[in-house]
Amino acid sequence: MRQKRLAKNGGKRKGKQGRKPNRKNEKYEPVRLSNGDTVCELLTRSRYLLMTSADKWTASQKIRARLLFELYPDMKTAYSLSHSLRMIFNNKNATKESGKKSLAQWYAKVGEFGDDNFNTVAATIYERQGEILNYFINRSTNASAEFLNSKIKQFRAQLHGVIDVKFFLFRLSKIFG
Repeated sequence: MRQKRLAKNGGKRKGKQGRKPNRKNEKYEPVRLSNGDTVCELLTRSRYLLMTSADKWTASQKIRARLLFELYPDMKTAYSLSHSLRMIFNNKNATKESGKKSLAQWYAKVGEFGDDNFNTVAATIYERQGEILNYFINRSTNASAEFLNSKIKQFRAQLHGVIDVKFFLFRLSKIFG
């Protein structure tokens, strides 16, 4: 039996407790990047800069973005795609027709990138393109209507079992009118 065990282990006998651990009891020191961050810290601290325009970045955020985009080139492409979509809607001089052309160019870029998440977003925008392009007519969205709708739903949820519908509508008009 002992001979078989030694043969399996390559002739080395391991202790009674099983095999020898692969690690040494040393303190783990993560790799530090040139700005002093670890990779985990870089990713965590880059969340804000990925949501803002590059012209609003501080000096340390510019360094962090350079390191992030060097380590993760796909993230740079994703950032540029999301930023270009943001800029389509921030263009004050855009019309419905120019917005449609810009979105068509954006769809092409998304197709070249080939990421499933961006393809899903592009497909959703494409399906609702007529409604979305109405934004360029007078630069307004239906956010206020959606907000009011959610408030009405919250109010209705608090008052389950309302018997007097006229009084309910009266209160609704007084509170939200």
